[in-house]
Amino acid sequence: MSEVQDYASRLSDPKSRKMGTFSYLPAMDGDQIRKQIQYIVDQGWNPAIEHTEPQYSASHYWYMWKLPMFGETDVDRILEEVELCKKSNPGNHVRLVGYDNYKQSQGANMVIYKAPLEGDVLKEMEAAAAVHAYELVHK
Repeated sequence: MSEVQDYASRLSDPKSRKMGTFSYLPAMDGDQIRKQIQYIVDQGWNPAIEHTEPQYSASHYWYMWKLPMFGETDVDRILEEVELCKKSNPGNHVRLVGYDNYKQSQGANMVIYKAPLEGDVLKEMEAAAAVHAYELVHK
């Protein structure tokens, strides 16, 4: 059996945090995102788009972009909504969710756009992580 490699993800290092399916892989290109959307559609799942500010991505609910796209099977239409969400919320992460009606759960959940972590956002995330780490040690 091969040795499992450790991934140095730390609360104190916002750039090391991972979220959602495929987060340990390189970013998907447009064709790969299209294939994932097609998979969601092929499963009969309802696509939905969510977004949030990077500093709240791990500790808060994500905002829903409009309502889930119930019954939508047009991949181009779903991609248009992703782009509209991204354009309307340029500093936010954007993720795609595939809701499975029958199992009443998410069948897919992937971040398809990560906003850059820099400047004040990164400082705010690092400060929040330091406070959280302090609280864990001193309780």
